[in-house]
Amino acid sequence: MKQPQAIFLDMDGTLLREDNYVSEETMTTIHQVRDQGIPVFIATGRGQSEILTRTPEGFCVDGIISSNGMTGYLDEELLFQHTLDFSLVKEVIEAARELEIYYEVFPTTGEGVALIQDQATLEAEISGEKPADILGSEWNERVEAISGGITWVDEIKDVGYSKFYCFSKDQKKIAQWKSRLNEIHARYPFSTSSSTPANVEIMVTEKNKATGIQGILTRLNIDPANILVMGDSFNDVPMFEYAGYSVAMKNAPDQLKAMTDDVTRFTNDENGVSDYLKTHVLS
Repeated sequence: MKQPQAIFLDMDGTLLREDNYVSEETMTTIHQVRDQGIPVFIATGRGQSEILTRTPEGFCVDGIISSNGMTGYLDEELLFQHTLDFSLVKEVIEAARELEIYYEVFPTTGEGVALIQDQATLEAEISGEKPADILGSEWNERVEAISGGITWVDEIKDVGYSKFYCFSKDQKKIAQWKSRLNEIHARYPFSTSSSTPANVEIMVTEKNKATGIQGILTRLNIDPANILVMGDSFNDVPMFEYAGYSVAMKNAPDQLKAMTDDVTRFTNDENGVSDYLKTHVLS
């Protein structure tokens, strides 16, 4: 691998450990890479408000792509921002309530929101013990959201929303939800992505991590052939296909590993990103 001109890193399952935080070691390594003149960016499905709360004090990157390419910042400058049609937002919430699907809808700034009258339904989805087939990090994130991360509102107002996050521990319900979304898609254009089998995220059509990266590279005049991307989930596929060099985490599904140029020696919980950057970029 030649020295990259920019690096883009996923968060969940990549930068974040099982406890949903970036380690001090990984932060130090990222800062060392930046000190060598290589800009480092986050490219995540998380909403803008969910990112820096998961990093150590002093954590710095050169920009952030959030909500799977819906919003992009270069340093503090907003480069682009896409929002869902509000009629679509209202219909998705109505359908989620009907099927009793856990949902959060994320405004372009601020925490995810949900209707207060749905609080009992959402709480029921994460009651009891964590199912064996649900990632611990995703389950913990939902528990934290219910405990104080969600903003409960009486009414969903038209303030501009970047994405939906929908979740169920029941695979049959997720399948039903995907079927319902296909029906809604016949009336409204949008795209979906799943970072795990237990979730579905809804974004503006034809927007993803790759289109977000493209927006930043255009500003920096960097060819995608000269970038390194790292991730672990199916919502990383667009950037794997777009980048000149792609790396899957050791903890990624085998199907994803087969799509990338390399695989880390260690998992996200073992600081796999830090080890890879030390070995292949800093050495």
